[in-house]
Amino acid sequence: MKSRAAIHTNTGQPLTVDTIEISSPKENYVNVKMLSSGICHSQLHQMENPEFPTPAMLGHEGTGIVTEIGKNVSHLKEGDLTIVTWVPRDPIVGRWVPEPGNMTWNEIPLKGPQATWCEDVSVWSGYVVKIDDDNPKDISSIVGCAILTGAGAVLNTAKVRPNESVAVYGVGGVGISSIKMASILEAYPIIAVDIDDSKLEFSKKFGATHTVNSLKTDPIEAIHEITSVGADYAFDAIGLKITNEQILPSVRGGGPGADNIGGMAVMIGMPGKEMTVDPSHFMFHQRQYRGSLGATYPDKDFNMFLRWHKEGKFPLEELVTKRYKLDQINEACDDLKNGKILGRAIMEY
Repeated sequence: MKSRAAIHTNTGQPLTVDTIEISSPKENYVNVKMLSSGICHSQLHQMENPEFPTPAMLGHEGTGIVTEIGKNVSHLKEGDLTIVTWVPRDPIVGRWVPEPGNMTWNEIPLKGPQATWCEDVSVWSGYVVKIDDDNPKDISSIVGCAILTGAGAVLNTAKVRPNESVAVYGVGGVGISSIKMASILEAYPIIAVDIDDSKLEFSKKFGATHTVNSLKTDPIEAIHEITSVGADYAFDAIGLKITNEQILPSVRGGGPGADNIGGMAVMIGMPGKEMTVDPSHFMFHQRQYRGSLGATYPDKDFNMFLRWHKEGKFPLEELVTKRYKLDQINEACDDLKNGKILGRAIMEY
């Protein structure tokens, strides 16, 4: 079967939108007709990473309809409405990555464990989650990464509780999802940190009670002033070295004793290769630092997020602010890189 996709061919170069060939799926794979896809900053990192293999298909959050299933696939059937994601449905020990599906471009096998920047994809079935047919076929796509990453970090990694204080560095799609989850869990205060006043204003729609422009104010000092002692939780939804290093001193300190534990810093954004952290934060103040890598249970949490959307608690339609077509993918990437997108952008096919 012939289809079209955005193909990453060279580091730092625009994507090539071209025809690909898709064969019947392998025994544990499915073919999916994509309807929509979120546009995630992680793909910009991949496009600029000389170690990322090429040619490759990109994208890892999308909504589509199953068109063909492999012989060993039992949780899906043809015609199912699904979300294609990057977090396995069933827990896997370690960081196992499946091989790509049966897809070629100019007879060259395409790399990438999953892909959603395409009209059709062949993908490992563990990345494909069935959702109810009455869910929206466009905005539901962002559940596959932005929502699961940001909301999952707050809900499942930090396990935030009512009246605990939260600071979120970076209020793009992932950061906004963290803020919305914190609001649903009745955290207070919820502090949004960014360098863009328009994004900070946008974050208030999703539950931010305070905002800090880190170009104008030292965010660590501001967070301590707002909370009096430092935040219970601080999340880095950007992944820059500076924000990697800011979230730990943003949380409250503890001290001597078995239960005198400090706050928790959580890294969500894709980081660089190094950062510098004062070890006294750990020893003298018992502060905690951990990562959160797609901390969701897809079969359970996806349906919960979508139910909250239907109930008006998690308004996905307000989070999606721009829409593109496949032929506009390079324009979309440029807009994302240049900070022109509030919330999340999607592609529709």
